[in-house]
Amino acid sequence: MMDTGRYVSLDENEVKRLIRDNPWGTIVTNTAKGLVASHYPMLLEEEDADGISIVSHVGKPDDDKLELGQHEALVIIQGPNGYISPGWYDKINVPTWNHVTAHLYGVPEILTDEENWAVLDRLTHHFEDRMPHPVLLEHQEEYARAEMAMTAGFRIRVTRFEARLKLSQNRPQVAGRIIDELDHGDNYRQPALADEMRRVHTPKESA
Repeated sequence: MMDTGRYVSLDENEVKRLIRDNPWGTIVTNTAKGLVASHYPMLLEEEDADGISIVSHVGKPDDDKLELGQHEALVIIQGPNGYISPGWYDKINVPTWNHVTAHLYGVPEILTDEENWAVLDRLTHHFEDRMPHPVLLEHQEEYARAEMAMTAGFRIRVTRFEARLKLSQNRPQVAGRIIDELDHGDNYRQPALADEMRRVHTPKESA
């Protein structure tokens, strides 16, 4: 039974934000030879407004090892995370770990070569466009298409997800101190995690 406690998020938009901000994912499948995992960048298909759809690629022969397209896969997206010291609380406590994660489930659809090319092109633009002199696939298409032949593209239309935002919601009275330690502390600084905590602990303005 899925935990519906204080840390669970059922908000599809929160999951989409997490994928956008943290495009490195782990894909896990339960194959005939047992569990297999691999790690690749994952991109959200923004045009899919009514659901979550992600695209990516794997290097061959990972597609065979993962048995892509033959059964359900799990994609794990991990956002900011970090150690929370009991010394940051206002009373006796135990250490813990704050994190933002999402588990996405669906059966991968194998892309055609042209679909895979479009995904790889978009992936390259996603990371290169901010560079002062972007190096894009169209600048070296013959070489890039030869490299593409060694990959297999896929799409996962997410059929269910489990997301958790464990951000000290049970300790609102010390959230400010924890955020300050994560922002400026000497030992376990993690500003990105502090930003995530601010998202859930900052009072929403009334409409």
